[in-house]
Amino acid sequence: MPFFKPYKGQVFAAAFALTSAAFFTLLMPIALRRVIDLGFDQEKAEYIDRYFLAMIGVAGALAIATSLRYYFVTWLGERIVTDIRRETYDHAIGMSPRFFETIRTGEALSRINTDTTLVQTLVASTVSIGLRNILLLVGGVVMLLLTSAKLTGLVLLIVPVIVIPIILMGRRVRGFSKLAQDKIAETSAIAGETLGSVRDVQSFTYEDFARQRFGEAAEGAYTASHRRISARSRLTAIVIFLLFTGIVSVMWIGASDVINDRMTAGELGQFILYAVIVAGAFAALSDMWTQLQQAAGATERLVEILDSKADIVMPANPRAMPEPRGEISFNNVSFSFPSRSDERALDNISFTVKPGETVAVVGPSGAGKTTIFSLLQRFYDPSDGAIRLDGVFLPDADPKAVRARLSVVPQEPAIFAASVMDNILFGHPGATEADAMKAAKAAAASGFIEALPDGYATEVGERGVMLSGGQKQRIAIARAILRDAPVLLLDEATSALDAESERAVQQAFEMLSRERTTLVIAHRLATVKMADRIIVLEDGKIVAEGTHDSLVAEGGLYARLAKLQFTGLRAVDGELGNASRSVRRGVSIGQSAGDTTG
Repeated sequence: MPFFKPYKGQVFAAAFALTSAAFFTLLMPIALRRVIDLGFDQEKAEYIDRYFLAMIGVAGALAIATSLRYYFVTWLGERIVTDIRRETYDHAIGMSPRFFETIRTGEALSRINTDTTLVQTLVASTVSIGLRNILLLVGGVVMLLLTSAKLTGLVLLIVPVIVIPIILMGRRVRGFSKLAQDKIAETSAIAGETLGSVRDVQSFTYEDFARQRFGEAAEGAYTASHRRISARSRLTAIVIFLLFTGIVSVMWIGASDVINDRMTAGELGQFILYAVIVAGAFAALSDMWTQLQQAAGATERLVEILDSKADIVMPANPRAMPEPRGEISFNNVSFSFPSRSDERALDNISFTVKPGETVAVVGPSGAGKTTIFSLLQRFYDPSDGAIRLDGVFLPDADPKAVRARLSVVPQEPAIFAASVMDNILFGHPGATEADAMKAAKAAAASGFIEALPDGYATEVGERGVMLSGGQKQRIAIARAILRDAPVLLLDEATSALDAESERAVQQAFEMLSRERTTLVIAHRLATVKMADRIIVLEDGKIVAEGTHDSLVAEGGLYARLAKLQFTGLRAVDGELGNASRSVRRGVSIGQSAGDTTG
């Protein structure tokens, strides 16, 4: 109902047209009664002509009213459902990552698209038809009472017999409808996951399993829909039989009254027409009730999104961020992911990054490196401790103001189905194309971009399917450079680059880092050797901190990692060389043996 409030004028116009259409419909039987009671003789031809002309006039007014009702009601349906769809999306896009740990993206899309379509049918058609038939039902019953109170009383005795099964079976239809929508959402989620990763699916020859999973989900949706259809068809059969059996019985009694001069033929004709109108309205309302229950199931799923509360919200009186400096402070911070509350991703860590300082965070997979970035961007709030940016406690500030001071290059960048230029401008939509080209050049991306068929205007396809992993990462780096924020966050930013591109990008980062605070996550220690300071994480705890040389001299985890990467690689290269020579010798021996044995 709140979505109707901005359109009160259109709602009033639709209600007026709807009421008018019902009123003109109820006038028709009165004219017919007059014609029947006057009889068809020459002396009363003038009256008959008058009533038939009146019926034509009523039909014209009914046509205009019905047309206006259709226009305003359909317009309201389209407008309101568009508003619902937008608000659902706006709400979902602002939810924290915690929300998407409990709902799959494909399911959320199904709710935004499929479920809102059901609501659109409800608003643009079902409600209009329902209100019209309620007016016809009420008006028809009133006219039935005025025509024959006796016969009307008999009709009303039938109503409870029909209403009870409608209510009981309508509840079952609602449950089946919600189950069917859940199953449809599941098929959408499976299709989104597999089609979005079609290369991986085909690489691992997973197509048959994917078809089986989708087929089982689709069959589940069909089964739930079939149960709903069966319940609704049984309800329809029961209502029609009871309704028309009752009407025929009442007409039978009415015919007896005409024979015994207790009512005129015109009155019986009028009563029959009103009875048909009431019966039709009642049948339409019973059908509308099942549609209403079906739409209610979809609405419940939309309301689950609209009523969900974001974990990260702007405070009532956000503290203004000071002049950007790029100072970062973690003070006794602990954190557990909601889905793994018994396991600490970070355990009482403390460190400070001074303005303009470059700090690297290293450690084995799962040590908590990326979690630091997530907390700094305030995707989550820590369980304990405090995080500050430029001296401001993050929960006291507007999350958007915090994130505006951060440029991020993730390990797996998001590339949108748009042009290369649009993807770079994603980092700073207000920038010019010239600025975007400069950023691409600084990210060592201009070479491959200009070689594309349409250069910067080239469409890259969904998720950047037209680009290689290294090209995607260089576009993400260009975004970060274009954003020009005081804090730069690099999460394995060069992991997908070849040696030559990595070197070019490293030089760009060195220039970029001179003027801003930089946090670097890297597994390849060669990329962090020049950092001002290195923080070593293990099991969510800081186990060491210092420069590359001091950490190597100190021994411990970092020294072991450095040994594996810097000396171990040479040993591995040597072993690979020996293996290669052994293979060549084996081939040679095999060929000699083949020559000898024929």
